[in-house]
Amino acid sequence: MLMTAIDDGATAAAPGAGGAAALVHIRGLSKYYVRGEQVIPVLVDINLDVMAGDYIALMGPSGSGKSTLLNLIAGIDKPSAGTLDIDGVDIAQLSEAELAAWRAANIGFIFQFYNLMPVLSAFDNVELPLLLTPLSRRERRERVAMALSLVGLADRADHYPNELSGGQQQRVAIARALISDPTLIVADEPTGDLDRNTAQEILALLDRLNRDLAKTIIMVTHDPRAAEKAHIIRNLDKGYLDAAPQTAL
Repeated sequence: MLMTAIDDGATAAAPGAGGAAALVHIRGLSKYYVRGEQVIPVLVDINLDVMAGDYIALMGPSGSGKSTLLNLIAGIDKPSAGTLDIDGVDIAQLSEAELAAWRAANIGFIFQFYNLMPVLSAFDNVELPLLLTPLSRRERRERVAMALSLVGLADRADHYPNELSGGQQQRVAIARALISDPTLIVADEPTGDLDRNTAQEILALLDRLNRDLAKTIIMVTHDPRAAEKAHIIRNLDKGYLDAAPQTAL
């Protein structure tokens, strides 16, 4: 468990270690929209495997479908065709209610613009995903405190978003993404609204989550410097995924 690892200072097995299972298994995945008699393809026959503990960057020009693919993997959207198996569950077959419950239990979201509630403190923003769990108030507070400590914001728990820098707000968002110990972290342009130095700090934090806690991360980015931090780079162009992965340097 993530919180056990934080509390004990344990180091998880290296990403992609021998015997790692395919966490994400996608075959024949397509997404299209219909406008009148016109069919508009967004993703076409995508095949993708992501191993447990991997750190993958999805790259491509605007309109290539990379954010759509991320949203499908995260269960925010549903595909038009194909299978989308995550940790043994074909989420394409889930109802909306089942999908909502699955997202809450399995996915940690990190967005470009943080998506923090402005009227809540950093502590309360991080605690939000836990409010629908059976955890006691004491247990929730312990988890939030550990998550904020992990991202270096233990001393900013009572601050509101407008009292924090962009980098600090993104760290709060990362703590919120981690709080439920998700199976998979999805990050959509997590450094896109940050200056270069702050972006490097956030990327270093994501690297630590992957390396030390073995968190599986799928990141959409247009920035080659950010993509270099991943282990594998996959490129999308006009809805098509490249045939073979590119190993990041």
